[in-house]
Amino acid sequence: MMQTNPVRVLNVLGTIDLGGAESRVMELYRALDRDKVQFDFLVHTEKEGQYGEEIRRLGGRIYNVPRFRVYNILPYQKALRRFFCEHNEFAAVQGHMTSTASIYLPIAKKAGIPVTIAHARSAGVDPGIKGFATKVIRYPLKYRADYCFTCSAEAAEAVYGRKWIDMGKVRTIPNAIDVQRFAYNPTVREQIRAELGLTGKFVIGHVGRFSFMKNHGYLIDVFAELCRMRDDAVLVLIGKGELEEEMKKKVKTLNLTDKVLFLGNRFDVERYYQVFDYFVFPSTFEGLPGSVAEAQASGLYCLVSDKVTREAALTELVTYKSIEEPAANWAGEIMRNAKAALERKDMRAAIADRDFDVRALAVKMEAFYMSGKNPPGVVTQ
Repeated sequence: MMQTNPVRVLNVLGTIDLGGAESRVMELYRALDRDKVQFDFLVHTEKEGQYGEEIRRLGGRIYNVPRFRVYNILPYQKALRRFFCEHNEFAAVQGHMTSTASIYLPIAKKAGIPVTIAHARSAGVDPGIKGFATKVIRYPLKYRADYCFTCSAEAAEAVYGRKWIDMGKVRTIPNAIDVQRFAYNPTVREQIRAELGLTGKFVIGHVGRFSFMKNHGYLIDVFAELCRMRDDAVLVLIGKGELEEEMKKKVKTLNLTDKVLFLGNRFDVERYYQVFDYFVFPSTFEGLPGSVAEAQASGLYCLVSDKVTREAALTELVTYKSIEEPAANWAGEIMRNAKAALERKDMRAAIADRDFDVRALAVKMEAFYMSGKNPPGVVTQ
């Protein structure tokens, strides 16, 4: 008998805003054959996310549960039981928010969901009590999911532990991107640079949420050192977050206000990669940052923290450097490659060869979601 309705997969996230995990899920969602597989979303907020309109347009449904705050664990569990009692039609539940996946995945399984998936996307936690609580709560996760996915070996070890990896129980799924969308476009470059008043400037770019993980404070220090070396430097920051106002104050203190652009979140972020001359990414920890893959697809030289997995180096455009080094060393590295960085290359084929083309991944994921067996990717080492 021919299938008449698509199988539905529930993706569990904190929000559906323009974050890293959300963007990767949406990239896959757009590439899927939605006559075969349809995505729905369970988010931990009542606030309408920035991807909400697009999700509904693609045929997805959005559900809400309260944000988990440790002290509300009983109401949180109750809300999840009620939800999965009413909605057990999903072929699979994929938990991208691993901080509480050990709570909601068993509830989904007990309600009759055939396949539960944990998907590790970060190799660290926030500092302090919040980070400690996250580690404790997600410790049993590996025992409570049918499949354990990750975006990198570092994220796998952080979430599931080395023993689980050595047992061959974790699969690495590429943080694939639409390589065509991010391909270098000189026409767009000149258009946006003119709109922003950046013609003739040497533009350092960064895409990421203003949070502890992304280390914007160090990035601004690097940029301040670069400004001592050349007076045409400009820093363009794309993203929002809880530390944004603090970073704006730091920029003002360093008298760099006229050299730093805070552009907020952008749905058309691919256009702004064209504007950059160099991509700088000094994170304190990551899973496998999609923005570094996007930057490479745009042909950008990337200077990346050594805390970021080497799996992010899909091309020869990536250089790693320690964030323990003085900021001036990072600025010096940028200066050494500044001339070469202006010669943009077409890197689409190179990235596709590393299995990071989302169109190819979508075909494999469709087969997995429809059967519940033989997940794609490779066994994590």
